[in-house]
Amino acid sequence: MNIVLLGAPGAGKGTQAEKMIEEWGIPHISTGDILRSSVQEGTPLGLQAKEYMDAGELVPDLVVIGLVKSRLGEPDADKGFILDGFPRTEAQAEALDEALAEMEKRIDAAISIDVDRDVIVERLTARRTCRDCGKIYSLINDPPADPAKCDECGGELHQRDDDTEATVRNRLEVYDRSTAPLVDYYRSKGVLHVLSGDRPVDAVFDDVRRIVEG
Repeated sequence: MNIVLLGAPGAGKGTQAEKMIEEWGIPHISTGDILRSSVQEGTPLGLQAKEYMDAGELVPDLVVIGLVKSRLGEPDADKGFILDGFPRTEAQAEALDEALAEMEKRIDAAISIDVDRDVIVERLTARRTCRDCGKIYSLINDPPADPAKCDECGGELHQRDDDTEATVRNRLEVYDRSTAPLVDYYRSKGVLHVLSGDRPVDAVFDDVRRIVEG
Protein backbone atom coordinates (compact mmCIF):
# COMPACT_ATOMS: atom_id res chain seq x y z
CA MET A 1 0.00 0.00 0.00
CA ASN A 2 1.20 3.49 -0.90
CA ILE A 3 0.62 5.87 1.99
CA VAL A 4 0.93 9.58 2.70
CA LEU A 5 1.16 10.48 6.40
CA LEU A 6 -0.33 13.84 7.34
CA GLY A 7 -0.39 15.66 10.66
CA ALA A 8 0.98 18.73 12.40
CA PRO A 9 4.43 18.74 14.03
CA GLY A 10 4.22 16.68 17.21
CA ALA A 11 1.15 14.71 16.09
CA GLY A 12 3.05 11.42 16.25
CA LYS A 13 3.65 10.69 12.54
CA GLY A 14 7.22 9.52 13.11
CA THR A 15 6.19 7.09 15.82
CA GLN A 16 3.46 5.57 13.65
CA ALA A 17 5.83 5.37 10.66
CA GLU A 18 8.32 3.38 12.77
CA LYS A 19 5.60 0.90 13.72
CA MET A 20 4.46 0.59 10.09
CA ILE A 21 8.01 -0.15 8.93
CA GLU A 22 8.36 -2.81 11.62
CA GLU A 23 4.98 -4.36 10.76
CA TRP A 24 5.11 -4.37 6.95
CA GLY A 25 8.72 -3.65 5.96
CA ILE A 26 7.83 -0.90 3.49
CA PRO A 27 10.24 2.04 3.11
CA HIS A 28 9.69 5.31 4.97
CA ILE A 29 10.56 7.99 2.44
CA SER A 30 11.64 11.41 3.66
CA THR A 31 12.40 14.18 1.18
CA GLY A 32 15.14 15.44 3.50
CA ASP A 33 16.88 12.06 3.35
CA ILE A 34 16.44 11.90 -0.44
CA LEU A 35 17.93 15.36 -0.90
CA ARG A 36 20.95 14.63 1.28
CA SER A 37 21.56 11.26 -0.40
CA SER A 38 21.22 12.66 -3.93
CA VAL A 39 23.57 15.55 -3.18
CA GLN A 40 26.10 13.17 -1.63
CA GLU A 41 25.92 10.80 -4.62
CA GLY A 42 26.21 13.70 -7.07
CA THR A 43 23.22 12.70 -9.19
CA PRO A 44 22.08 15.24 -11.83
CA LEU A 45 19.00 16.16 -9.78
CA GLY A 46 21.10 16.16 -6.61
CA LEU A 47 23.50 18.66 -8.14
CA GLN A 48 20.56 20.83 -9.18
CA ALA A 49 19.18 20.69 -5.64
CA LYS A 50 22.60 21.53 -4.19
CA GLU A 51 22.73 24.80 -6.13
CA TYR A 52 19.52 25.97 -4.46
CA MET A 53 20.50 24.63 -1.03
CA ASP A 54 23.92 26.31 -1.17
CA ALA A 55 22.20 29.60 -2.00
CA GLY A 56 19.86 29.16 0.97
CA GLU A 57 16.82 28.86 -1.29
CA LEU A 58 13.98 26.33 -1.32
CA VAL A 59 14.48 23.49 -3.79
CA PRO A 60 11.82 23.91 -6.54
CA ASP A 61 8.91 21.47 -6.62
CA LEU A 62 9.99 20.17 -10.04
CA VAL A 63 13.37 19.05 -8.67
CA VAL A 64 11.88 17.57 -5.49
CA ILE A 65 9.24 15.66 -7.49
CA GLY A 66 11.97 14.30 -9.75
CA LEU A 67 13.94 13.07 -6.74
CA VAL A 68 10.86 11.51 -5.13
CA LYS A 69 9.87 9.82 -8.41
CA SER A 70 13.37 8.38 -8.76
CA ARG A 71 13.24 7.06 -5.18
CA LEU A 72 9.79 5.53 -5.65
CA GLY A 73 11.09 3.69 -8.70
CA GLU A 74 13.59 1.71 -6.62
CA PRO A 75 12.83 -2.00 -6.01
CA ASP A 76 12.14 -1.70 -2.26
CA ALA A 77 9.16 0.58 -3.00
CA ASP A 78 7.46 -1.96 -5.27
CA LYS A 79 5.38 -3.37 -2.40
CA GLY A 80 4.45 0.06 -1.07
CA PHE A 81 5.88 3.11 0.67
CA ILE A 82 5.23 5.70 3.37
CA LEU A 83 5.66 9.36 2.44
CA ASP A 84 6.17 11.61 5.46
CA GLY A 85 6.77 15.35 5.11
CA PHE A 86 5.88 15.31 1.42
CA PRO A 87 3.77 16.51 -0.25
CA ARG A 88 3.54 19.76 1.75
CA THR A 89 1.21 21.69 -0.56
CA GLU A 90 -1.69 20.93 -2.87
CA ALA A 91 0.48 21.75 -5.89
CA GLN A 92 3.02 19.16 -4.76
CA ALA A 93 0.23 16.61 -4.22
CA GLU A 94 -1.05 17.15 -7.76
CA ALA A 95 2.48 16.82 -9.19
CA LEU A 96 3.03 13.67 -7.13
CA ASP A 97 -0.18 12.12 -8.47
CA GLU A 98 0.92 12.86 -12.04
CA ALA A 99 4.38 11.34 -11.43
CA LEU A 100 2.86 8.24 -9.84
CA ALA A 101 0.38 7.83 -12.72
CA GLU A 102 3.32 7.70 -15.14
CA MET A 103 4.69 4.84 -13.02
CA GLU A 104 1.26 3.16 -12.92
CA LYS A 105 1.08 3.77 -9.16
CA ARG A 106 -1.19 5.86 -6.96
CA ILE A 107 -1.69 6.95 -3.36
CA ASP A 108 -3.91 4.33 -1.71
CA ALA A 109 -4.40 6.09 1.63
CA ALA A 110 -3.71 9.48 3.16
CA ILE A 111 -3.68 8.99 6.92
CA SER A 112 -4.09 12.24 8.84
CA ILE A 113 -3.28 12.10 12.55
CA ASP A 114 -5.30 14.81 14.27
CA VAL A 115 -4.23 16.12 17.68
CA ASP A 116 -5.60 19.11 19.59
CA ARG A 117 -3.22 22.04 19.18
CA ASP A 118 -2.91 22.67 22.92
CA VAL A 119 -1.96 19.02 23.41
CA ILE A 120 0.76 19.35 20.76
CA VAL A 121 2.12 22.49 22.45
CA GLU A 122 2.17 20.64 25.76
CA ARG A 123 3.94 17.63 24.18
CA LEU A 124 6.63 19.58 22.36
CA THR A 125 7.39 22.10 25.10
CA ALA A 126 7.85 19.18 27.50
CA ARG A 127 10.73 17.76 25.43
CA ARG A 128 14.22 17.94 26.87
CA THR A 129 17.40 16.97 25.01
CA CYS A 130 20.75 15.90 26.43
CA ARG A 131 23.53 18.24 25.32
CA ASP A 132 26.07 15.39 25.40
CA CYS A 133 24.45 12.22 23.98
CA GLY A 134 21.36 13.72 22.31
CA LYS A 135 18.82 11.49 24.09
CA ILE A 136 15.35 13.05 24.11
CA TYR A 137 13.03 12.91 27.12
CA SER A 138 9.45 13.95 27.72
CA LEU A 139 8.78 15.52 31.11
CA ILE A 140 5.24 14.14 30.72
CA ASN A 141 5.60 10.61 29.33
CA ASP A 142 9.27 9.69 29.75
CA PRO A 143 10.76 11.90 32.48
CA PRO A 144 14.38 11.54 33.62
CA ALA A 145 15.08 10.78 37.28
CA ASP A 146 16.56 14.28 37.61
CA PRO A 147 14.83 16.87 35.38
CA ALA A 148 18.19 18.59 34.81
CA LYS A 149 20.34 15.52 34.02
CA CYS A 150 20.39 12.71 31.47
CA ASP A 151 19.81 9.22 32.92
CA GLU A 152 22.16 7.72 30.31
CA CYS A 153 25.26 9.89 30.56
CA GLY A 154 24.62 12.53 33.21
CA GLY A 155 24.74 15.32 30.63
CA GLU A 156 22.81 18.56 30.98
CA LEU A 157 19.23 18.51 29.69
CA HIS A 158 17.97 21.56 27.83
CA GLN A 159 14.95 22.74 25.85
CA ARG A 160 15.77 23.24 22.17
CA ASP A 161 14.90 26.61 20.65
CA ASP A 162 12.32 25.02 18.34
CA ASP A 163 10.53 23.47 21.35
CA THR A 164 9.62 26.77 23.02
CA GLU A 165 5.91 27.61 23.10
CA ALA A 166 6.20 30.63 20.78
CA THR A 167 8.14 28.63 18.17
CA VAL A 168 5.82 25.62 18.38
CA ARG A 169 2.72 27.78 17.91
CA ASN A 170 4.34 29.49 14.92
CA ARG A 171 5.17 26.10 13.36
CA LEU A 172 1.54 25.06 13.83
CA GLU A 173 0.31 28.25 12.13
CA VAL A 174 2.63 27.59 9.17
CA TYR A 175 1.32 24.02 8.97
CA ASP A 176 -2.31 25.13 9.04
CA ARG A 177 -1.74 27.65 6.25
CA SER A 178 0.23 25.49 3.84
CA THR A 179 -0.17 21.80 4.60
CA ALA A 180 -3.59 21.40 6.21
CA PRO A 181 -5.36 22.03 2.84
CA LEU A 182 -3.94 18.65 1.78
CA VAL A 183 -6.59 17.07 4.00
CA ASP A 184 -9.30 18.49 1.72
CA TYR A 185 -7.33 17.44 -1.38
CA TYR A 186 -7.09 13.81 -0.34
CA ARG A 187 -10.67 13.83 0.95
CA SER A 188 -11.76 14.84 -2.55
CA LYS A 189 -9.80 11.85 -3.90
CA GLY A 190 -11.64 9.50 -1.56
CA VAL A 191 -8.49 8.19 0.15
CA LEU A 192 -8.45 10.27 3.36
CA HIS A 193 -8.56 8.63 6.79
CA VAL A 194 -8.56 10.95 9.83
CA LEU A 195 -7.42 9.39 13.10
CA SER A 196 -7.42 10.92 16.56
CA GLY A 197 -3.87 11.08 17.90
CA ASP A 198 -5.04 11.98 21.43
CA ARG A 199 -4.78 8.29 22.36
CA PRO A 200 -2.12 5.74 23.26
CA VAL A 201 0.29 4.94 20.40
CA ASP A 202 -0.90 1.33 20.08
CA ALA A 203 -4.56 2.40 19.87
CA VAL A 204 -3.72 4.73 16.97
CA PHE A 205 -1.73 1.97 15.29
CA ASP A 206 -4.65 -0.47 15.58
CA ASP A 207 -6.61 1.95 13.37
CA VAL A 208 -3.65 2.28 10.98
CA ARG A 209 -3.50 -1.51 10.68
CA ARG A 210 -7.22 -1.70 9.86
CA ILE A 211 -6.74 0.89 7.09
CA VAL A 212 -3.68 -0.82 5.60
CA GLU A 213 -4.94 -4.37 5.85
CA GLY A 214 -8.48 -3.48 4.83
